[in-house]
Amino acid sequence: MSDYAKGLEGVIANESALSKVEGLDGRLSYLGYSIDDLVENCSFEEVTHLLHRGKLPNAAELLAFEQELQNDREIPQGVIEFLQSAPKDANPMDVLRTGVSMLGLTDKRAKIGDPDQEANRHVALSLVAKTPVIVAYYHRARQGLSLPPVRNDLSEAGHFLYLITGEEPSAAAIKTLDVAYTLHADHGMNASTFSARVTIATLSDFYAAVTSAIGTLKGPLHGGANEGVIKMLNEIGDLDKVDAFVEDCLANKKKIMGIGHRVYKVLDPRAPHLQKMAIKLTEELGESKWIEMSERIATLMREKKGLNANVDFYSATVYYSLGIPTDLFTPIFAISRMAGWTAQVLEQLEDSRLYRPLTKYVGPAELSPVPPISER
Repeated sequence: MSDYAKGLEGVIANESALSKVEGLDGRLSYLGYSIDDLVENCSFEEVTHLLHRGKLPNAAELLAFEQELQNDREIPQGVIEFLQSAPKDANPMDVLRTGVSMLGLTDKRAKIGDPDQEANRHVALSLVAKTPVIVAYYHRARQGLSLPPVRNDLSEAGHFLYLITGEEPSAAAIKTLDVAYTLHADHGMNASTFSARVTIATLSDFYAAVTSAIGTLKGPLHGGANEGVIKMLNEIGDLDKVDAFVEDCLANKKKIMGIGHRVYKVLDPRAPHLQKMAIKLTEELGESKWIEMSERIATLMREKKGLNANVDFYSATVYYSLGIPTDLFTPIFAISRMAGWTAQVLEQLEDSRLYRPLTKYVGPAELSPVPPISER
């Protein structure tokens, strides 16, 4: 047996009350509430309140919380000018990373050293409110479109859909995105959350921690997986080509995006909710090709390899059906996960310890003399 855990797999690095990921049983819960119950009975705003405040809100608390979010959507003019001047072909995750970092330049609450948790709670909520505006404004700016003024009469999901299209979103579209936000809000010690907690544990500022998380989420082995699903479906082209594609991937040991999960050894508990949403959306739109292809891939992989589709597999079809550009899939992941990242940072600061794991050295066993440069 190895005397270290490569990739820290199986290593417990801290305690958290926020989310419980039960990989062997295929269960996910936030602060003791099943993700299934939360999706059926709560909005993303209620789930964010749960993660930030430790409890589900009553009606009055929810109204006040929603108003606080809605009133904190305006982003500084300097950030708007950056979004308008950023390269039109930039990766939206790079733009988001820079935009969030810029927010910290103008926020006097972004201090290093002893944390002010009351101020940090306001920063956390501000980040949840502003992140979707940054993403939507860049998307419009790169198309040469005007930037609609932010509104305070729409939910988080509804407001984002309004900003990217400039049109009133349908109730069905709002509900669909709201569910996706809830399902992605938090997920234990995933790579991006770990980045955020490592950064804030140095007593750096809140924006630095979240910027670390965004950079980590950008990677195709983490947040970029759902973009890969749509690219794969487009590459396959049609339902009648799915079987041959899967056979080729299996024969040549190629990865099939959206299948399997690092933690869940059975069905990802988030996948069925987005599967249901994807089926409903495609029925309404009269375009069933993508979900039919997805379902066939999922069936073949379950039968041939015993692997299940994960949340990325169906979120890709959901976002695509909503008309959202593929390169905004990962930024939408960041929008929803901002609720969890900020809650995790707040929790880390309550009882923080600097992360300092060891490395197993595998270099030369013996020291060598340094030869003169003429002899090297």
